[in-house]
Amino acid sequence: MRSRLRSLRRTAGLSLEEVAARAHLSPSTVSRVETGKRTISLDVLVPLAAALQVDMDSLLARPGDEDVVIRPVANRSAGRTTWTLSRPTGTMQAVKMRMEPTTAVAEQRVHPGYDWFFVLEGRVRLRLGERDIVVDAGHAAEFATMTPHAFEAVDGPAELIMIFDRDGQRAHLRRDGVPVGEA
Repeated sequence: MRSRLRSLRRTAGLSLEEVAARAHLSPSTVSRVETGKRTISLDVLVPLAAALQVDMDSLLARPGDEDVVIRPVANRSAGRTTWTLSRPTGTMQAVKMRMEPTTAVAEQRVHPGYDWFFVLEGRVRLRLGERDIVVDAGHAAEFATMTPHAFEAVDGPAELIMIFDRDGQRAHLRRDGVPVGEA
């Protein structure tokens, strides 16, 4: 479990200090847990799992677990439902998203990296800087995320598959450890 914690932290590109701040622990406590110099207890493990955005099952799973099936769980927020389709330890994340149309205009955001999405059903308006691009079912979009961007369902619900790196996951699905519903 100790090596899994360290691996998750490094894969996410987080320092000891960043994980410690998110978990409300000291950096030395996180370091001692990772190196085996501190006993792992639930009062430390639970906040570390939350800080690393993984569930307890992922941390407690025995090495050699051959289960390759991912069982997505729906997360609902602000007219969007998301299902994570990839393991939390990967460098790239795959997510299915269902968006309901809304009258609210999503704020355009920027972050390092690239985003890619494929529209399974419905239509999605991609606001990319000053451009409005409608992406129909069966089409995909890929773009540099340092360009301000946001997306929303057009004329009814839309479903899409998104693939992005850890920076994209943090920007699109979570802010300060809390799920968000806008791009």
